[in-house]
Amino acid sequence: MIGTRTWAIPEGYIPEESTGPEPEMESHETLCVLNAGDEEATLEITVYFSDRDPVGPYEKTVPARRTSHFRFNDFDEPEPIPTGADFATVIESDVPVVCQHTRLDSRQAENALLSTMAYPGE
Repeated sequence: MIGTRTWAIPEGYIPEESTGPEPEMESHETLCVLNAGDEEATLEITVYFSDRDPVGPYEKTVPARRTSHFRFNDFDEPEPIPTGADFATVIESDVPVVCQHTRLDSRQAENALLSTMAYPGE
């Protein structure tokens, strides 16, 4: 079994502007999750801000032996994540998973894409 049950992404920021066709080139933050196990993963995601209390949990699922990508731009419940604000996340899963963070910043025509592994807890 690969992965762990707790992950942290200390860096988050959804740019307020985008260039290019949507939704493909819309500026966004994405949580990429690999569930290589034989059971569905249930995730609880808590979002932390620099200027207010945390929000969450946002609940997501990843089927067994699958990968899922979740755009933070699309998180609605319990509330949308604001654009133009710094944030960080803690992901807790009921089964071991592997998490990665990706950002597309398309504020300029010369787009920037960054990706990094989340920090494994436990």
